Amino acid sequence: MSSVPARQLVADKPGFIEEFSPKSLVTLREGYGLVELRADAIAGLTVAIVALPLSMAIAIASGTTPDRGLYAAIVGGFLVSFFGGSRFQIGGPAGAFIILVAATVARHGVEGMLLATLISGVIMIGIGLLRLGSYIKFIPYPVTVGFTAGIAVIIFASQLRDLFGLALAGPEPGELVEKLQVLWAARPTMNGVAVAVGFATIALMVALARFAPRLPALLVAVAGAALATGLFDLPLATIGSQFGGIPSTLPMPALPDLSTERIIAVLPDAIAFALLGSIESLLSAVVADGMTGRRHKSNSELLGQGIANIGSALFGGICVTGTIARTATNVRSGGRTPVAGMLHSLFLLGFMLVAAPLASYIPLAALAGGLIVIAWNMVERHAISALFRGSRGDAAVLAVTFLLVVFRDLTEGIVVGFSLGALLFIHRMAGAVAIEESETALAAYPVDGETPYDPHQATDDDTVVYKISGAFFFGAAASVGAILDRIADQRKNFILDCSDLPVIDSTAAHALEGAARKAKQSGISFIIAGARPGIRRMLMTHGVRPPLVRYRRSVETALAHLEKKES
Repeated sequence: MSSVPARQLVADKPGFIEEFSPKSLVTLREGYGLVELRADAIAGLTVAIVALPLSMAIAIASGTTPDRGLYAAIVGGFLVSFFGGSRFQIGGPAGAFIILVAATVARHGVEGMLLATLISGVIMIGIGLLRLGSYIKFIPYPVTVGFTAGIAVIIFASQLRDLFGLALAGPEPGELVEKLQVLWAARPTMNGVAVAVGFATIALMVALARFAPRLPALLVAVAGAALATGLFDLPLATIGSQFGGIPSTLPMPALPDLSTERIIAVLPDAIAFALLGSIESLLSAVVADGMTGRRHKSNSELLGQGIANIGSALFGGICVTGTIARTATNVRSGGRTPVAGMLHSLFLLGFMLVAAPLASYIPLAALAGGLIVIAWNMVERHAISALFRGSRGDAAVLAVTFLLVVFRDLTEGIVVGFSLGALLFIHRMAGAVAIEESETALAAYPVDGETPYDPHQATDDDTVVYKISGAFFFGAAASVGAILDRIADQRKNFILDCSDLPVIDSTAAHALEGAARKAKQSGISFIIAGARPGIRRMLMTHGVRPPLVRYRRSVETALAHLEKKES
């Protein structure tokens, strides 16, 4: 059975142009006809119907006006599809950004938010060009589940004011506990009509999802609420009464204030935007890959996301990222190429040009009810149950991430959750390393250094052969080194079979060098057998070289060498 040479694998690495060519151009080069255009147009229209009310709802929940959500979906969504690295990605405002955008607007105003969005786009372009997209995907699953659940709780809490029609004496606090206290204190101002409309929206969306899943539940529910509000002149807050409606045209592009002082002030928010946008977009692209069997280009996708955020900011839109729900809708609706995403943006533009006056009748309570349903669907309840049943470590990572996102900060939740997940992985990998006698396994030690190995069980032969398997790295170096010291001190000849050792790091190589030096001082011949070229280079670099040790291709050749030496 032939193996693929290493140099061939390196040669297959894509070049710069191939890696960063947008999927839109790639698919067009493959051939594009009326059949593909028809499929993409149907999918684009379907997604636009879903995105129309959702984009406005997310913008309002983010502390801005509804038109800024539409600008983001139109301009940003088009650029994501045109420049991105996924065939099916749909870009636009996402619920995960609500708390970040709202906090940025509260601290720096809308102009500051636009500047942070623009800078985040530049950062994302840099991440893509540096080919760091592959590393962003290494977010542990419990972190993404806990993060998503935390975002859902934040979205739910942010909609309670509009759902119950509460009137607050001052601005709504951002912190969850303080927010709930203020909302509870304002309960005497509750608007019964708003409550009825909000819960009717929730009930209708749930019913449609169960009995007519093909219908755009959010659009139908919001349109019905707007119709009832307009016909009966219901006394509740609407987009028209709160924001004066939405414009019927796109604004002219304009740069936000680019002063050094302003840039420094919003830079932490821009970094948070870039980090969250990168994670969300790549997760969405991975979901699309799983649904279609295709593969996206991570770094090209980040490049496209960066361009889209710059474009959205220039036109006054909020942050843009890949959206899992709308991307999945695109796939299920038969979208075939990025043209579907571009058409989705054009359809949204058409809706805004034609139907802008009608948006004034949309009740804020209906949009709040819709976002609450979306927040409920964001919580991966089955995944949470499985993680808590399966592993205490994974459950701890999920819980810590969730609590930090809800009560502290989104970025802090991701960073701490990722760090805990990495430590958990190191612990598990360290426990997977094993040292065993060539015929009978004597030790599969845990990371605490304890081992069932008993040197007194060894035979009186002059040569002992032990095999090491698993990733030999810093997490297991101390334990393995201690065991090697004990084993290598019992015989005249010690052979360490490294044929099943896939990787070794500098810490482990140093530990092995110490064991070999101790064996040398005791007059023991130390032979390393079966080490791969990469393993041998690492060991040689850290002093594990003749005459301290000898290298042989296999255990058999090592035994033959010892037999010849003694004869």
